[in-house]
Amino acid sequence: MAGGASAANSTNGVRIVVAGDRGTGKSSLIITAAAEAFPANVPPVLPPTRLPEDMFPDRVPVTVIDTSSSLENRGKLADELKRADAVVLTYACDQPATLDRLSTFWLPELRRLEVKVPVIVAGCKLDLRDEQQPVSLEQVMSPIMQQFREIETCIECSAYKHIQIPEVFYYAQKAVLHPTAPLFDQEAQTLKPRCVRALKRIFILCDNDRDGALSDAELNDFQVKCFNAPLQPSEIVGVKRVVQEKLPEGVNENGLTLTGFLFLHALFIEKGRLETTWTVLRKFGYNNDIRLSDDQLLPPIKRTPDQSVELTSEALEFLKGVFTLFDIDGDGALNAHELEDVFSTAPESPWSEAPFAVAAERNALGGLSLDGFLSKWALMTFLNPVISVENLIYIGYAGDPSSAVKLTRRRRVDRKKQQTDRNVFQCFVFGPKEAGKSTLLHAFVGRPFTEVYTPTPATEERYTVNIVDQPDGTRKTLILREIPEDAVGKLLIHKDALAACDIAVFVHDSSSEASWTKATELLVQVASHGESTGYEVPCLIVAAKDDLEPYPTAIQDSTRVSQDMGIEAPIPISTRLGDFNNVYRRIVRAAEHPHLSIPETEAGKTRKHYHRLLNRSLMVVSVGAAVGIVGLAAYRVYATRKNASG
Repeated sequence: MAGGASAANSTNGVRIVVAGDRGTGKSSLIITAAAEAFPANVPPVLPPTRLPEDMFPDRVPVTVIDTSSSLENRGKLADELKRADAVVLTYACDQPATLDRLSTFWLPELRRLEVKVPVIVAGCKLDLRDEQQPVSLEQVMSPIMQQFREIETCIECSAYKHIQIPEVFYYAQKAVLHPTAPLFDQEAQTLKPRCVRALKRIFILCDNDRDGALSDAELNDFQVKCFNAPLQPSEIVGVKRVVQEKLPEGVNENGLTLTGFLFLHALFIEKGRLETTWTVLRKFGYNNDIRLSDDQLLPPIKRTPDQSVELTSEALEFLKGVFTLFDIDGDGALNAHELEDVFSTAPESPWSEAPFAVAAERNALGGLSLDGFLSKWALMTFLNPVISVENLIYIGYAGDPSSAVKLTRRRRVDRKKQQTDRNVFQCFVFGPKEAGKSTLLHAFVGRPFTEVYTPTPATEERYTVNIVDQPDGTRKTLILREIPEDAVGKLLIHKDALAACDIAVFVHDSSSEASWTKATELLVQVASHGESTGYEVPCLIVAAKDDLEPYPTAIQDSTRVSQDMGIEAPIPISTRLGDFNNVYRRIVRAAEHPHLSIPETEAGKTRKHYHRLLNRSLMVVSVGAAVGIVGLAAYRVYATRKNASG
């Protein structure tokens, strides 16, 4: 495996800013690098200087920015540092105080300004150093580099004697194009997890026969793809011998194993050949964050607020295959280790944090069933289709990214056509505090009932998702999103707050009149918002805690509100008793009929009545006008005939 120069990661080239104390040789360093001659007269600050493109093997344009360290220019210096791709900090080898200033001022200043780019430390005026006090660069810089990990390289140079001048900017450019930080943990001396995951994915993509090793032919194909040159048989033997001597399990009878492949890259990096690993990563579409670059992914999807994105049947079949492949013990569920393995070729598991971590049903041993696995993918696609497709690609989806997802019809159109072909529905769950919203979500994914009340913070987005079997044999994915009482006002500030909602459920504690009153207030609030924005949604009322004694006028109140607003009577459920009254099926059924169960407020009825009267008036006017026009035409015919006979 041999390395070559990688493509530039930026079409604008590399911007290197040189900073340091006055008189440390900044300008002389830049002029000598650009002109290959030591200047007789040096201006205080140079204009931006372009280095020749053929100066370095990557042939990437390099612009060097000189700076002034004077107090009056401190603002300009800060601006330049913030725009840098890399920073060269200078000190003078004959002035020890300027070296001390690196750790007491310059490096802390970069941190204060939040300049998070590679730093090259250059000791200038090497020819003037007192040779009577020989101190190695390693001795001098080791403590500073321990304290400031952003330092990539330290180098001593002399502009006057032309010692290591191009090398200063070569290391700065290399630190930008082939940075160490994303790949290698200097302290632990190991590849970083994200780098390991990317290299594992590349290894699997190159292991065409799926035998867990790269054969000589596969190694050669890999070499040609990455470096445009084949490996000689003797070179392949040499590579495998190096690995086998240091790591016996790195090679087996079939070829180079994943362990050996990772070992080789760690070896390249330890030897300073970062360009080799970066060339491989970039050939397979990775950027400097070790994520696939945008041109490898699904482009942003143009859609209206009331359209959503679902996985296609092609993507779902692929995911079913993935599930079977990683269910090693064949128990019909993915345990924590198996699930981690599924995403071991992604930068990290996308489901390790909210809202995905606890969104789906797990079995008694914590395993994720196929329905739970597909439900999580449906939720991720619904919330962020671009990230969902990115992760599909990481775990091996080889089709065109756009073939993995489909855009649904607008909900507004579904209501007009009185039907929908959606497979994934989102339900907003509203209700007052302690009504049983969270319990409804937990029960949906099989979590046991608990008497302990834990309020959901207004800032938390809590979802659960599962597949619901319908009586006709169809299967729909239902997403429940809890809207805490305190978050309703903030949600409804936005015009399109209900655009992504297929159905809204209003939960109340059936034993509490106050809970019922608040739930109906929320229902009116949501219905009014839908009427005023055009995003009306079907609504259901859920009477939770049905095992408790209802408050005295509960039946009369619920009947009145249901009839007045034109929606179904409340669905009684008791989570404590496990009696759910088919509530989840009923939610899906209502979502499948988007034109029904839409509540009408008094204001909405008045508005509709007004529009009806207005339309009727316009009709009368238009009919009258038509009659008048017909009459006028008849009169003209009569007049014409009369004139003709006269």
